[in-house]
Amino acid sequence: MTLSEIAKSSREGMQKAVENTRRELQGIRSGKSSPQLLETVRVEAYGASVPLLQVAMVTVPEPRMIVVQPFDKGLGAAIDKAIRDAGLGLNPQMQGNLIRVPLPMLSEERRKDLVKICSKLVEEGRVAVRQARTDAMARIKKTEKVPEDEKTRAEKDVQKHTDEAIRQIEEQLKIKEAEILEV
Repeated sequence: MTLSEIAKSSREGMQKAVENTRRELQGIRSGKSSPQLLETVRVEAYGASVPLLQVAMVTVPEPRMIVVQPFDKGLGAAIDKAIRDAGLGLNPQMQGNLIRVPLPMLSEERRKDLVKICSKLVEEGRVAVRQARTDAMARIKKTEKVPEDEKTRAEKDVQKHTDEAIRQIEEQLKIKEAEILEV
């Protein structure tokens, strides 16, 4: 593997870590409702566990309300149960073939807990980025028949991308913390 290929693969790994962290943070409830809040919910349907978004349409008509409309009317009870059991602290209400999910106001204590959860997810993202850097640095050191100055240049390039990825993750944390703590 050439030095540029090593740097490119480490960059891709770091970008995947940044995207994964972004997705995880979107799934954490803040003061506002968003369809991404229900992305992690899995519904028992047709003999399998499937993502909610595959069996229903999720919309946000109001800032504190999510509406779930099942594609198959027979799945309403299963979707209701899945949302209740998802550990999001939500209490869906069936209304005909619609499921309304009101979002209660977050207490100050719950907001602080959510910020801690976000910090933990961000730390996992940082660890993934650092792991990609460590792997790349080890592969750079093992390459043979390459001058030392090129290896040093490649290591600096990998470090530059590491710093950028960690900066992006930190930025996502700041945005999410502000969103959660906003009353």
